[in-house]
Amino acid sequence: MHMSDRHTSQHFETLAIHAGNTADPLTGAVVPPIYQVSTYKQDGVGGLRGGYEYSRSANPTRTALEENLAALEGGRRGLAFASGLAAEDTLLRTLLTPGDHVVIPNDAYGGTFRLFAKVATRWGVEWSVADTSDPGAVRAAITPKTKAVWVETPSNPLLGITDIAAVAQIAHDAGARLVVDNTFATPYLQQPLSLGADVVVHSLTKYMGGHSDVVGGALIVSDQALGEELAYHQNAMGAVAGPFDSWLVLRGTKTLAVRMDRHSENATRIADMLTRHARVSSVLYPGLSEHPGHEVAAKQMKAFGGMVSFRVEGGEAAAVEVCNRAQVFTLGESLGGVESLIEHPGRMTHASAAGSALEVPADLVRLSVGIENVDDLLEDLKQALG
Repeated sequence: MHMSDRHTSQHFETLAIHAGNTADPLTGAVVPPIYQVSTYKQDGVGGLRGGYEYSRSANPTRTALEENLAALEGGRRGLAFASGLAAEDTLLRTLLTPGDHVVIPNDAYGGTFRLFAKVATRWGVEWSVADTSDPGAVRAAITPKTKAVWVETPSNPLLGITDIAAVAQIAHDAGARLVVDNTFATPYLQQPLSLGADVVVHSLTKYMGGHSDVVGGALIVSDQALGEELAYHQNAMGAVAGPFDSWLVLRGTKTLAVRMDRHSENATRIADMLTRHARVSSVLYPGLSEHPGHEVAAKQMKAFGGMVSFRVEGGEAAAVEVCNRAQVFTLGESLGGVESLIEHPGRMTHASAAGSALEVPADLVRLSVGIENVDDLLEDLKQALG
């Protein structure tokens, strides 16, 4: 029986601590060991103990994480990779062949856009851009060659919201699969598979790891056959999560619920302050009632997450100045750690999208709101804005 089946009656916080985390049968250790090993003794030719023969194919520490991820997302199969982009690349080469078409969002992580624009294109994959917050725009972008619709919700860095159930129906009506990058929301706040998505993508580097000390990625699916196909490609291509990285993420997921509660609470306070600040021209946070995706987000999310973006009066130079003046907020790329980060997407995480339909506003600042005392974070932003 699959791990996600054994825990179907348990609440998220319980699953996060127990799914995949079985006590070591030899010692009773409550934390799964780090199996830092490449190969395994066989009991005769083809006689594998527990199915393990070589750690690219499977490793017990990675198995524990993959079972945990599947349970948290309500999926049948979870697969852990060396990075989020490694997971995305494996997914694309599993789902697609040259000549196929993908609908991608007009707001997405710069690395995802680069993967499509600079790598998949050379392999013969076609793509077009749509505002996925508008189901009609998604429907219009689909062609007879479309095999997948790709969604980020909330999106990076403009915090757009896509109605997962509505877009899933559109994709399925066209014979395509819906892929949802759930990195910003995490399975604690949103479970796309339950809303009709076919594949969930994660950068485990972010909230799932949660401590800015590991790089990883994941795919989670409900369809067992698709899971097997992805596992075949994972092994064939080889960009797997190592045992120590798997162990770090597995440690991180145990506290995901309590961290996301604090991230969301702090971000709500910060977004509210920014809406009233004279130097801020607009605030992008789905928890604000004036956000165009607020009602959809409230329907499909438990809370609104820890990411806040805002635009600064005075253009690009003013936005860069705010980033440089921050003190408690660390100037850096990435997101989802316990510490608060600030960045200028146009020059940093989304530089690869410059000149494209995914180019971000030059006056945009993105915050990854951490779990520090929110009063300290508010004071830091006020002084940074001047």
